[in-house]
Amino acid sequence: MIAPPKKNSRDNALQTYRHLLLPRLIEKRMLSLLRQNKIGKWFSGIGQEAIAVGTTLSLSENDYILPMHRNLGVFTTRNVPLYPLFCQLFGREDGFTGGRDRSFHFGIEEHKIFGMISHLAATMPVANGIALGFRLKGSDQVAVSFCGDGATSEGDFHEALNLAAVWKLPVIFIIENNGYGLSTPTAEQYACRDLADRASGYGMEGMVIDGNDFFAVSEAVSKARQLALNGSPVLIEAKTFRMRGHEEASGTFYVPESEYKKWKPKDPIFRFEEWMISEKMFNSREEFMSISDPLKQSFKSDLEKALQAPEPQFDEQLERKRASLATQPVKIDKIADKHPVTSEKRMIDAIQLAHRQAFDEDDSFLLLGQDIAEYGGVFKVSEGFVERFGKERIRNTPIIESGAVGAAIGLAMNGFKPVLEMQFADFISCGFNQIVNNLSKGHYRWMPNVNVTIRAPHGGGVGAGPFHSQSPESWFMQFPGLRVLVPSSVSDAQNMLYTALFDPNPVLFFEHKKLYRSIREITNDHCEIVDLEKASTVREGSDLSIITYGMGVYWAMEIVDEYQNEGVNLEILDLRSLAPIDWESIIKTVQKTGRVLLLEEPSEVLGPMSEISAGISEKAFKYLDAPVIRCSSIHTPIPFNKELEKGYLASYRLKEKLNQLIQY
Repeated sequence: MIAPPKKNSRDNALQTYRHLLLPRLIEKRMLSLLRQNKIGKWFSGIGQEAIAVGTTLSLSENDYILPMHRNLGVFTTRNVPLYPLFCQLFGREDGFTGGRDRSFHFGIEEHKIFGMISHLAATMPVANGIALGFRLKGSDQVAVSFCGDGATSEGDFHEALNLAAVWKLPVIFIIENNGYGLSTPTAEQYACRDLADRASGYGMEGMVIDGNDFFAVSEAVSKARQLALNGSPVLIEAKTFRMRGHEEASGTFYVPESEYKKWKPKDPIFRFEEWMISEKMFNSREEFMSISDPLKQSFKSDLEKALQAPEPQFDEQLERKRASLATQPVKIDKIADKHPVTSEKRMIDAIQLAHRQAFDEDDSFLLLGQDIAEYGGVFKVSEGFVERFGKERIRNTPIIESGAVGAAIGLAMNGFKPVLEMQFADFISCGFNQIVNNLSKGHYRWMPNVNVTIRAPHGGGVGAGPFHSQSPESWFMQFPGLRVLVPSSVSDAQNMLYTALFDPNPVLFFEHKKLYRSIREITNDHCEIVDLEKASTVREGSDLSIITYGMGVYWAMEIVDEYQNEGVNLEILDLRSLAPIDWESIIKTVQKTGRVLLLEEPSEVLGPMSEISAGISEKAFKYLDAPVIRCSSIHTPIPFNKELEKGYLASYRLKEKLNQLIQY
């Protein structure tokens, strides 16, 4: 932490001045390069440097910062190496994302910086997770998340503030209120006088400061840091002005000229220079050239080198590898007992066992979700967990699916292994952006592997209607970086979940709620690491293959004897993993029987079996003796009435589809 300059502290003042001036000089050079078409886009922070620099200097170097578009000063003040930084800004190979993402859409673990995404306010819940990790570790650290005035209308903003206040987290949220969200003035964005007034509504500290006054920023952030460390998160609204367009191409034609006249004398660097002159550190403005000229030279060689740096070359294998899942966990289990202890379990018992064993073995596991603490969750999966593991590890969240996923990302970045229970899989749509844009793309862009497990009770057959019975697993199959698992048996639920909990990748684990208490199996009382990417042949057959997963396995098993009596020997392949897909096992069963029925619970349009069908056509067409046929639920929302639901589900037309395939 660098103390803000005090009266007559000339060396300290000069150091601060250099920190303020460096991002301004870099930006001016970038704008020149933009006019020369040497860079494609620029989001200017000119006139807002006091916020980024003042904040960064007032924090410990171990505090986490989650910046946005106009916070170049965070990176320069944190001494991020300029050559890779410039390469990042130019989209070159030596940038932090290797050209895979733009401008400031990156982070650096070493410098405790978590990168933004284009979806505004999305990193604010992540700050909560990072901050919770600090508190659980007992460390004297805070997380600071930036957003603009426009982002304060986003749901993640409100979810983040609410959770921070409820959990009393060491976190600071800073609004850079620069007057416009792209072209929309603040008068058309909100009706309150100050955005910081919203803090009181959430029960947290709020401050309104002059964002163009370095000393005001430094004082506020220093005070906020102490409050946050003492369990009082803070919302700071820094009033400033955007001197240039949202990005250079958008221009500033919509801004009245009077605004520029009002804000020009409030320029933070001009004001700091005025202060230094008033303190007799300099006698005239001309003397500041002795600071600015060397600073311009300090980054010249890195900039020129970056301009000559190679463009990334497309390598399909490399790109696929970068986006692919990390190696599965290799965890040494206890030596197998010749006489293992076994017991009969329901699926819910197996899921509970997986949690208990993993949480007993590794105290970095936490369970988050709605009503999962004392209540034990709506399906009672976590019943008794508070007594066993304590409320710090078994944590109720408010109803904030997006905020909870974001917090899980932050916890994982801080070395924890968060498990998030969606109360119903249907509600996962409220966290969709965090999952598909922040979580799934993270490793491809810049992030390390993050161990986040999201459990989601899914499926119909229980008369719960269109908002509690959906099977949304196919929504996530198209996003690289996510593992999508659906167990169908008690043993798979037990061992697949246990393995998923230790998997370094983000995992979506869909549990069929109708199977929770309706199936039983004798399993080992000790969970084991299993291969999550391998399909399972549930029943050997020779005449026709039913490829399915989850509840579909039971629908298939219910009719095999009937068809066996008619001389048709059915093979049943349980996919288990929908992402990645075990094509080897699929091709093997197609080659074996020559006839394939694809059975799924989701509706017929773009369910998982649409992808399986396309893959079989490409990879195993020569082995087919008949067309590939899908048996799906119909393309309507799932109804509430049980008779209507019965007709909706794929099981209703399973025999019809099988007979059609057999008779071809």
